[in-house]
Amino acid sequence: MTQAPVARRLHPTLTRRGDRYGLLLLLLVFSYVISAFAATKYAGLIQTPLFVVALLLALRTSRVKKRTARIIVTGMLIGTFSAVAFALGHATDIGLGIANVWTGLVLFTTVVVIIRRILSRPVVSLPSIFGAVSAYMIIGLMFASFYAAIERLGSAPFFAHGAPGDTRTFQYFSFTTLTTLGYGDFTAATNGGRAVAVMEALSGQVFLATLVARLVASYRTPPRNGSTASANTGPADTAPADTAPADTGPADTGPADTGPSIGGREPAAGPAQAQHRAGNPRRGPVTRPAAGRRAPVKWRNAHRREP
Repeated sequence: MTQAPVARRLHPTLTRRGDRYGLLLLLLVFSYVISAFAATKYAGLIQTPLFVVALLLALRTSRVKKRTARIIVTGMLIGTFSAVAFALGHATDIGLGIANVWTGLVLFTTVVVIIRRILSRPVVSLPSIFGAVSAYMIIGLMFASFYAAIERLGSAPFFAHGAPGDTRTFQYFSFTTLTTLGYGDFTAATNGGRAVAVMEALSGQVFLATLVARLVASYRTPPRNGSTASANTGPADTAPADTAPADTGPADTGPADTGPSIGGREPAAGPAQAQHRAGNPRRGPVTRPAAGRRAPVKWRNAHRREP
């Protein structure tokens, strides 16, 4: 009954629903696999609706105001529909280049929303790690879209030595640049392409060295139901009780009534004896020792008169 409030206090993110960064990561991997095996120049247009869905999932987990989220979603849907329709209606490199630019902007917005949500979380949990990995993967896809736009909107080929440029090649080059792997089989030919590649390499290193490393170092597993109770209920207070000796001063004892009993009953107690049984009002009630323990010598001799 008390485990749920305890879990909320120890791990506040357990009570917040809506974090779908694991699903977002699966969606991004699925979109990358589609582009890797799609032998068509329209593979980027196939990915664009999936990236819009990724943005919707990111907005769902963020704390953006409803009005702002509605404006973003409406603008993204209208822009995506217009870009895809323009690319399909004008089957040229210019139409595809404009669609690639729009795809890159959608992915950039998704990265901003995810990072903003991760930094606002009070506790680092597993969804935070999934969100950081998703943002890292989106950065690679975003730069791949910009590379494709440079290829199709520019007059010169993007890659040197006449290497073909399509969606698969751009994403391959983007992720090898982001991770600073650099096989060397594809290199940028133009100065603009090289500048963008350098920016991607720096972004990847800064992202891994700052955000991801910080999240992994601060990660804490959520408490289990069995361990939450034990985490809150610490060891019992084993401090010794206040066993100060009672007031053992000589009691005010008058002459005790030692007459014979009448009818098997003890005679009525005298005023001094009654006062001793009730306790001295100035000193409080007389505290007798617990059973099984030997009474102090002073208490046992309290009823004896001085010679």
